[in-house]
Amino acid sequence: MDTHFNESTLRDYVRIIFWHKKVVIITILTVMISVFIGLEFITPVYQAQVKMLISAEKQTSSPYYRDLGSSQLGQISLTQAEIVKSNPVIERAIIALKLQERPFDYEKNYSPLLKTWYLNIKNRWRPKLFDSPLKPENHSTELEQRYRFTQIVEGLKDSIQVDTIKDTDLFIISAYDYDPEMAANIANVVSRSFVIFDLEQQLAELRLKYGEKHQIVMQLKDYIDKMTNDLTVMSLPFVEAIGPASVKIIEQAQVPFIPVGHSKRMTVVLAFFMSICAGIMLTFGFEYLDHTFKSPKDVETFLNLPLLGSIQKKGFKDNILIDYSRCITAFSQSYQNISDQIYLLLKDKRLKSILITAASPSDGSSTIIANLSNYLSNKAGHKVIVVDTNLRSPTIHKIFNLSDTTGLANVLENKIPLNNAIYQISSNLAVLPAGNTVLNPVTLLESSMMHDVIKTIHNTYEVVIVDYANLSNIKEVYALSSYLDGIVLVVNEGKTRHHVIKTLIAPFRQKKANLIGVILNKRNYVVPRLLYERI
Repeated sequence: MDTHFNESTLRDYVRIIFWHKKVVIITILTVMISVFIGLEFITPVYQAQVKMLISAEKQTSSPYYRDLGSSQLGQISLTQAEIVKSNPVIERAIIALKLQERPFDYEKNYSPLLKTWYLNIKNRWRPKLFDSPLKPENHSTELEQRYRFTQIVEGLKDSIQVDTIKDTDLFIISAYDYDPEMAANIANVVSRSFVIFDLEQQLAELRLKYGEKHQIVMQLKDYIDKMTNDLTVMSLPFVEAIGPASVKIIEQAQVPFIPVGHSKRMTVVLAFFMSICAGIMLTFGFEYLDHTFKSPKDVETFLNLPLLGSIQKKGFKDNILIDYSRCITAFSQSYQNISDQIYLLLKDKRLKSILITAASPSDGSSTIIANLSNYLSNKAGHKVIVVDTNLRSPTIHKIFNLSDTTGLANVLENKIPLNNAIYQISSNLAVLPAGNTVLNPVTLLESSMMHDVIKTIHNTYEVVIVDYANLSNIKEVYALSSYLDGIVLVVNEGKTRHHVIKTLIAPFRQKKANLIGVILNKRNYVVPRLLYERI
């Protein structure tokens, strides 16, 4: 990674987050919208529980019952747990609860609006009878009802869960349903149906041993009939819940008030904080992959050149060519600061002519030259000339609204004298446009005539600023640099890549060219000033 985080300050980390703030915002929006949609597709489910005991004992003595060892009880608990979900137990509960009369889209009555809409569409495309490929072609109404009942049985089995409690003789029957009251009813009725099934197994064995008229058999049969008649949603008295079965209801189900799972509010809050963390992680991931200049520190670190200044990104109301007679803005102030910095540098090193160039014409070096020369001449009072050497794609004449019919190219071809090609913009500012030519620009820029032109204007003006906005044309830039006192690079924040500009300036370093410094263009102060001043 280009940015050395171990050498960075808190301000650098905050800048990274604000630089990629769109990533954070998009991540938060994406996660939150997904969570909201996901929650709208979740129908609340309620859980009711019945606690059961395996005792294998009867309140009145009987030779049928015997004590069970602890090792046997563990195996029996698992066996009884499977019996709870057996067809005889489940079918009796369905009939008692009349679940076969519930519509197949029962969930729709309790689902959120979006889930209801989805279920309506799903049910619209649902076959009228059944979806099973095993459905007989010549089915009757009775077969349809049987198939429907089988579906209900399997559905209820899926909504029942049996869990043994470790190191105890207890197990729990859990019932799940969209209706909290129905969840409690299902749990209670299934547990009672299970008790009845256990009593029926005892009754069958006692009949074989004692016959139909034995008192124990008759007592047990009467109790089974009573339990069957009481197989309703009403709560049983505690004594009847205990009963004579080898499995006993210790705790009946109560109506739950809170659905299972995390609350929607908690889920939304957690999702919000997780989305912020995910967004921040993504920002550092993008930072790792982003090799562009994003701060003055990047310029000094990767180019090992002094930063001459930063030019703030142009606002919507800012003109390309600044009018200094109007109120000063942050955009115009950045040009004033960098103009003063460059002039002091030139004066200190006794330089007069500089080449300002960039990796490509789109980096805005021509605009920078126009505003720097405008300030140095009209505000600072220095005699300045701008020379446009972009013979392939000239730009300066457009900024100053000049004609491009004559200019430097015509002078180099000896078609017109130098004085006739120079436009006097103001008393202290002159512009030499590029002009037009059909010849190879390299030939013209390497000619002795070009040397004479630079020498002439060098002796005439206090500051000479030469524009060549395409550093990739190495021969032309190198030819110009040999006539001038120094080179200033322009890099765009968030656009110019480290390795690109380093590769382009490598030949100039080898030739010991005078690289004066760098201008960071289109600077975007992403961290709010209030926060920036406190970190």
